[in-house]
Amino acid sequence: MAAAADKNRKTDTPKEKEKDSTTPQPKRSMLMVALIALIAAAAAGGGMWYFTQHQAGDGTAAKAATAKAAMPAPAQYFALDPAFVVNLNGPLDGPRYLQVEVQLVTRDPQALTALQTHAPAIRARLLMLFSQVEPAQIADRAGKEKLQQSALAEVQKLMTTETGSKTADDLLFTSFVTQ
Repeated sequence: MAAAADKNRKTDTPKEKEKDSTTPQPKRSMLMVALIALIAAAAAGGGMWYFTQHQAGDGTAAKAATAKAAMPAPAQYFALDPAFVVNLNGPLDGPRYLQVEVQLVTRDPQALTALQTHAPAIRARLLMLFSQVEPAQIADRAGKEKLQQSALAEVQKLMTTETGSKTADDLLFTSFVTQ
């Protein structure tokens, strides 16, 4: 009976055995190759993204640090109140007056304190400077700007003597009236 069972059993021909054994194997190997290629491509893309973002991040941080270093400290203003009122030097065709409101600009908080401390000496020097001006000297913009630069130089000279540094970065006329 065992032989009869063997006869009923279907035997595979060599071609069928070859077909069965080779058919699933190429599909698996192609699938594995495709999967490995996909993983490699994803890894390469991820690596490329990481390095470009990492370098861009370093560049952005460096640019931000440079921009921050290049940006000056905020300006601080010190008003020399009350306004300066002086008689102008000139011919005797009647009294001439100059009224000027002055503000000093600094970017250093310690310099602002020094300017406040020495405000009486600054006022005295500027009063002497403004009283030396003739009306014709300040009739146009160039004359006013020259007076402004002279006043700044006077303040910086005084502050250098008193504190060892200029302290004032700029001097502004916020009101300028002649009569």
